[in-house]
Amino acid sequence: MSIKSEMVETAKAAREASLKLANCNTAVKNNALLKMADGLLKNADTIKAANAKDLKTAEGKGLSKAMLDRLTITDKVLKTMADGIKEVANLPDPVGEITRMWKRPNGLLVGRMRIPLGVIGIIYEARPNVTADAAALCLKSGNAVILRGGSEAINSNLAIAKVLQDACKKEGVPDTAIQVIPTTEREAVLEMLKLEEYIDLIIPRGGEGLIRFVAENSRIPVIKHYKGVCHIFVDESADLDMAGKICLNAKVQRPGVCNAMESLLVHKNIAKEFLPRMGKKYQDVNVELRGCDETRKILPYAKPAAEEDWSAEYLDLILAVKVVKDMDEAIAHIAKYGSLHTESIITKDYSNSQRFLREVNSSTVLVNASTRFSDGFQLGLGAEIGISTTKIHAFGPMGLEELTTQKFIIYGDGQVRE
Repeated sequence: MSIKSEMVETAKAAREASLKLANCNTAVKNNALLKMADGLLKNADTIKAANAKDLKTAEGKGLSKAMLDRLTITDKVLKTMADGIKEVANLPDPVGEITRMWKRPNGLLVGRMRIPLGVIGIIYEARPNVTADAAALCLKSGNAVILRGGSEAINSNLAIAKVLQDACKKEGVPDTAIQVIPTTEREAVLEMLKLEEYIDLIIPRGGEGLIRFVAENSRIPVIKHYKGVCHIFVDESADLDMAGKICLNAKVQRPGVCNAMESLLVHKNIAKEFLPRMGKKYQDVNVELRGCDETRKILPYAKPAAEEDWSAEYLDLILAVKVVKDMDEAIAHIAKYGSLHTESIITKDYSNSQRFLREVNSSTVLVNASTRFSDGFQLGLGAEIGISTTKIHAFGPMGLEELTTQKFIIYGDGQVRE
């Protein structure tokens, strides 16, 4: 069978499974999820053996230490995956929820009901945990899923999927509701992106290059998140001890992720007091600073910031720093150079905090907290399928509700249109 034919058959099977899954009751879905979680732990040796093959191949190809870390499955990683699935099982089921009802003058009762999207295609890179997270979220929200992980994790993903499919079958859920594309050929992705007749949404998870490739080649709507250029603005009224703690966490706790801070904006009235103490904290943990002219007058060891630094997603221990004259300049800077991902203000001024929340147009905006909280699990979504920086149909971390749409339901008692 050709890759094209294989992808069509996979998508057809997913479409058929989605129709059955949409009508599964909550108890059936939750039981399947709990069996999936237990199956991951019971089959730990099999999954880790498959993962060892991937690691051996990846090491031979010279993958970076960071990539190898993301690829590695340990007992701790498996427990985290299982716990995440159990948490999804405990979340309210969004399918069938009536979100609003209203009565028309002619007596019609009109409402909105949540329904699954249908079939979701997920294209992702080296993290096998995405296989379990995405499958759980899609199943709970009534969607079939087609998973296409990176070639470096093919054995791991197939082993995990087998466990998840077996759990589905035991609970009467179609095993084709969760499918992993078994080939690593890029042609499979290109063929998948043409199947708008069967697939309703594509979610790419990975670097900017992957996401742009998917968006440029897809006939299917794509949830996009090109990069995370996240800012923190330290207002003149900020508690500087709090600001120091938050700014350190946002940059260094995990610098290689999309919700890490990449640019620090500091009000000019506190820059001479705040930047030296903050600079020392960053020096102690080897953060390279790239500053504007005003920043470098205060921190001479900072490198000069080039224009491209203001829009850079470093994913590393590098930070752009700019002194701004006021909140207007801070908000304008974010609007010009940000990526609509996550921004935070550190302030004791309530009116400034409310203005920042209203006027900053990113998908997650925080007051007096680290940008690292822009995460589905941290926000109480159980897990996330990804982060959207587009506004149709979701914006920000995507959980169960974002994997549904709403249809109109109407109750009448014989009305006809005049």
